[in-house]
Amino acid sequence: MRLPLLLWCGFLAMSAANDLMGYIGAAGGTPPLIYAVNIAMRLSLTGFFAVLLASVMLRGRPLDRAQGIEPRLSALLGTLLITAIAFLPRRDLSPAFGALSTGLILCGNAFAITVLFRLGRSFSVMAEARGLVTGGIYRHIRHPLYLAEEIAAVGCAMQFFSLWAVLLLAVQFGFQLRRMANEERVLGRHFPEYARYRQTTARLIPGIY
Repeated sequence: MRLPLLLWCGFLAMSAANDLMGYIGAAGGTPPLIYAVNIAMRLSLTGFFAVLLASVMLRGRPLDRAQGIEPRLSALLGTLLITAIAFLPRRDLSPAFGALSTGLILCGNAFAITVLFRLGRSFSVMAEARGLVTGGIYRHIRHPLYLAEEIAAVGCAMQFFSLWAVLLLAVQFGFQLRRMANEERVLGRHFPEYARYRQTTARLIPGIY
């Protein structure tokens, strides 16, 4: 999977960079604060895909992995399905909702970059065990990268808000939940200490889930 992932991440990184350059060239007359926030959001998206590309290149070899087709399909659909939202018509948001949408995308991407640095060579797309990371944010949440991705996905869905966008987001999140369960099964099988770690952390939101 390394080569297809490298190609896909490279394509997304270049698309995000092109979007950034296009916005810089076409944003004349935009109020300075809105301009700065939109630039930061696009920079965070470009940075996320660039760090993701590096994570795929540098990750270690898997020590264990889930068997069967379902974990692979869940991983792929959980990762890629949200990109289909770009085919829906974009909505004109009020300034408040536009700012909220942009803020969610910015925060989600920044959070995801931080998590990817913490994961290092243990990063996986499929349900695989490369290493057990329990430091930093992982002391409290078992799947912070998925939380970061969903924060950004909600912000993105707001810009294409419709019943179809909500359904797409819900289905994508369902596949993310399956990824979490599959990953926990693999990590618990390979790392005996994972059972205790699982008992002392939240899956996504401390005190809630």
